[in-house]
Amino acid sequence: MEQKTSEFDKVLGAWDILVIAFGAMIGWGWVVSSGNWIESGGVLGAAIAFAIGGIMIFFVGLTYAELTAAMPQCGGEHVFSYRAMGSTGSFICTWAIILGYVSVACFEACAFPTIITYLCPGFLKGYLYTVAGFDVYASWLIVAIVIAFLIMIININGAKTAAVLQTVLTCIIGGAGIILIVASVVTGSVDNLQGQMFVGNGTGEAMKSIIKVAVITPFFFIGFDVIPQAAEEINVPLKKIGKMMILSVVLAVVFYALVILAVGYILNPAEIIESQQGTGLVTADAMAKAFGTKIMAKVIIVGGMCGIITSWNSFLLGGSRAMYSMAESYMIPPFFAKLHPKHKTPVNSLYLIGALTMLAPFAGRTMMVWICDAGNFGCCLAYCMVSVSFLILRKKEPDMARPYKVGHYKFVGFMAVVMSGLMLLVYCIPGSGGSLVFQEWIMVGGWSLLGVVFYAICKRKYKEDFGKLIELISDEDAASLMPEADDEELDVVIDAAIDRVLSSMA
Repeated sequence: MEQKTSEFDKVLGAWDILVIAFGAMIGWGWVVSSGNWIESGGVLGAAIAFAIGGIMIFFVGLTYAELTAAMPQCGGEHVFSYRAMGSTGSFICTWAIILGYVSVACFEACAFPTIITYLCPGFLKGYLYTVAGFDVYASWLIVAIVIAFLIMIININGAKTAAVLQTVLTCIIGGAGIILIVASVVTGSVDNLQGQMFVGNGTGEAMKSIIKVAVITPFFFIGFDVIPQAAEEINVPLKKIGKMMILSVVLAVVFYALVILAVGYILNPAEIIESQQGTGLVTADAMAKAFGTKIMAKVIIVGGMCGIITSWNSFLLGGSRAMYSMAESYMIPPFFAKLHPKHKTPVNSLYLIGALTMLAPFAGRTMMVWICDAGNFGCCLAYCMVSVSFLILRKKEPDMARPYKVGHYKFVGFMAVVMSGLMLLVYCIPGSGGSLVFQEWIMVGGWSLLGVVFYAICKRKYKEDFGKLIELISDEDAASLMPEADDEELDVVIDAAIDRVLSSMA
């Protein structure tokens, strides 16, 4: 195995890690889907469902945390699966995660101008054509293309530039959410919870309704795995990388749960039904009621717009690094491994993904929903393969340096494989609440076929270089692997919380 020193600039700090991961998980769903969650599981039931979903993704996150700290190399899943399963397993895992990242980025390019129609009802101008029942307008296309171009340029200008954007927008999201939560405490009423705490008569039906919501919640946490992709650009002690990833998942769970509770505390069942049948933006309507003005609804919508950008930004960063890692291993053309001479970003990979996000809106939003669902399937497949890699490497390389080492690893690994496997089954089993439709299976099949073509061509062309992993030489000294003194208290709190959760589950 060849070795090299990193060509990337280490520009991302602990806060950057947190906002990139958290921002990737908090998109537009908390604005548009809260009503559906409450109707399906009840206010308290939906909040509990998100806690259950958080536990599911928590185990997967622990495997990522250990592996990222142990192998802090660009590509994340590519490196983990290679060390555990070899080049073929690595190709499948990384190809799957790229589908997830690129598809979500393309979906967000369509979601952003769609949200503007909520803020500016007269925004749609210049009807062009209809795709799968969705009307495409010139104004809608122009906004999507311009924003996609700007986000691509921001990412080309460096990971730190993208992180600054992520910080600003994540603060806006958090601010909007906090305002809603505080307003619910001040103006809401416990009486509004009557009749909508849970759905169903009796404990059995209530549990079924909670599980119905819980099985779809992990899909709202997809995105924490962006961090391993940019591992070479992170400038914090390796042990802390894992902790910040876990913290981001916990914060996302708390955010979703509190938003659900706030909406239920402000709106009674009849008002939620009315909102669902009207704007469909139940969270925004709750904000409007709390403050007695529709202007405040736009605050939530703006927060949701920022959520779209943060997810888009994170997945563009993750997708380009995953492509870079495959290109460096000659699994796809090495052209995509080129770094920008000044900003040290995988510029050709960013050009390709950026071009796809600019072309995606021409296909219409309905088709992008199909592509996004197919991409989520890819993410879940990668999660399962990383979880299996975690267990394999514990047995295959027990002496590997693990700055962040998970306790009870057999239990954690088993649960991660089971949970990620269940997520995959949800997509495969009809009637599960998240099963793929025919068009989405066609897209998964098409992407898989494209992967087979790349695999065959590159393996034939590059021969022994195909699948070659170049190991990163770490320049960290032993002291840098220890937690910083200023953050010692945070480290102790996070460690204690994680150990307490695992002890209670084992």
